[in-house]
Amino acid sequence: MTMSIRIGTRASQLALAQTKWVIDRVSAQYPGTEVDVIKVKTRGDRILDRALSTIGGKGLFVKEIEETLISGEIDVAVHSLKDVPADLPENLDIGIIPEREDPHDVMISKDNIPLKDLPEGSHIGTSSLRRSAQLLHYRPDLKIVPLRGNLDTRIGKLHSIDIQAIVVAAAGLKRIGFVDRITQSFSFDLVLPAIGQGALGLELRRDDHETRDMLAFLGHYPTMVAVEAERSFLGGLKGGCQVPVAGLARFKDGSLYLDGLVANLDGSTIFRDVVIGPPKKARELGATLANKLLDAGAREILDDMYGET
Repeated sequence: MTMSIRIGTRASQLALAQTKWVIDRVSAQYPGTEVDVIKVKTRGDRILDRALSTIGGKGLFVKEIEETLISGEIDVAVHSLKDVPADLPENLDIGIIPEREDPHDVMISKDNIPLKDLPEGSHIGTSSLRRSAQLLHYRPDLKIVPLRGNLDTRIGKLHSIDIQAIVVAAAGLKRIGFVDRITQSFSFDLVLPAIGQGALGLELRRDDHETRDMLAFLGHYPTMVAVEAERSFLGGLKGGCQVPVAGLARFKDGSLYLDGLVANLDGSTIFRDVVIGPPKKARELGATLANKLLDAGAREILDDMYGET
């Protein structure tokens, strides 16, 4: 009997490249499988004239896709995991997480000039509060220019508006074949990535065991554990797009190292710490790090951003 699967995704160049990556591996694992790609336009795709932080923050690039998954129109949704909120609809879960691509942030600049050598007051394009806060912490003289749009659109704006550089995720550039555009890859000490950056999340209905079993071969345990710690950290902070939050978990000598930070918008104040523990305690490590940063002073930043007293 011929197998079939319906995959939901955004219609951007990057989203389709990510989906093709999944399709290629499914087709290799199950020759002859019929694959239908369902393109879904999300709220984040429709609203391009405002910063993400001003239009709701959570789920801007996943909500409509999740609705098609819940309704049964698709069998699996392919997301950039950094776009997926920590809290999911109760009947869905991120059932499969493939091996992570490069999680670094990178800069593409005019004339290939690295960050430290950009002229004073240079304009940097990014709509990520996390990126802008860390860049301003390193160089307060920089001018951040909000930059929305798909990855290829943002790259094009480097040469069409008055900016000297843009900052994007390395993983996206690699997936669409633009790695040769990179001027500088930022160290994690300089710019810590977004939660789940570089990882794909395959979202499934909890009761769809057939699709889960079919796609299980794509799962990568080290990435799953690392992302579990990072998303637990994000959940502990109740963070969204409105607050500069970053986190990355890595394995070293059999232990899991979780590095996380919370910053204010101008980068003048950053709370950052690391927790270390066994991989089986990934979720607990995330909660521990969130509490450490909250107790260190991050709670004041979060309360101020969310308007709490």
